[in-house]
Amino acid sequence: MTVDHYENFPVASLLLPSELRRPVGLIYRFAREADDFADEGNLTCDARLAQLDGFRRELGRIEGGEPPTIPWFAALAEIIRKYRLPVDAFRDLLSAFSQDVTKNRYADFAEVLDYCRRSANPVGRLLLVLYGSATAQNLLHSDAICSSLQLINFLQDVAIDYRKGRIYLPQDEMGRFQVSEQQIGAGDPAGNWQAFMRFQIERARELLYSGAPLGNALKGRVGMEMRMIIAGGDRILTKIARVGGDVFRHRPVLGGFDWPLMLLRAL
Repeated sequence: MTVDHYENFPVASLLLPSELRRPVGLIYRFAREADDFADEGNLTCDARLAQLDGFRRELGRIEGGEPPTIPWFAALAEIIRKYRLPVDAFRDLLSAFSQDVTKNRYADFAEVLDYCRRSANPVGRLLLVLYGSATAQNLLHSDAICSSLQLINFLQDVAIDYRKGRIYLPQDEMGRFQVSEQQIGAGDPAGNWQAFMRFQIERARELLYSGAPLGNALKGRVGMEMRMIIAGGDRILTKIARVGGDVFRHRPVLGGFDWPLMLLRAL
């Protein structure tokens, strides 16, 4: 399964046990389609929010034991019941994507992290429940990894997000480094941009590796998948650093050469 959004998560890959690929794919389908409601096409804000509300109603129907009206939600309802997945985690995702429609600037890092808590962390939490590994410590490590991957995606997509009218970089930190919105709009990596991005990279990497013990806590192919995810996030950060934070002209992505390196590190 290829993924346009959540691209820093190798999703439903061959590393996962075959019986888990379908439920993982359904979790990501929910996240991807809901994210698209907030981002894709030329709909009005009200229309986007209405689509997200439609997913909320479907979750309510699942909780109430009623048949969903969206056909593929029947399969989602099946895995929610089978694996006892927390429905509130799906609601958190919808909360974040609704916020994308109504909020386009973040005053400080605490606000950014609160968005990550709802836009990325629920995916990791759902997967841990699916794997039967949702201990308190594992959940904390997962939150750190998922929040870091979301931050990494923000760094990759500074220019893309700006074209959508959004800046996820903390406004107070932009002020401290004397980085302006006009500079982002112009795609200009001059001045303090490199120092600003270096600060963002170092913090995201520290957060990523604070959750790294999860890669060893999870056993077998699931653990290998998690170690690959961590290695992939680290590779993206390294690529951003190598171009001096100039993600305007050099948006870093994982290429064919990166996967063997990630696999070697995961092993």
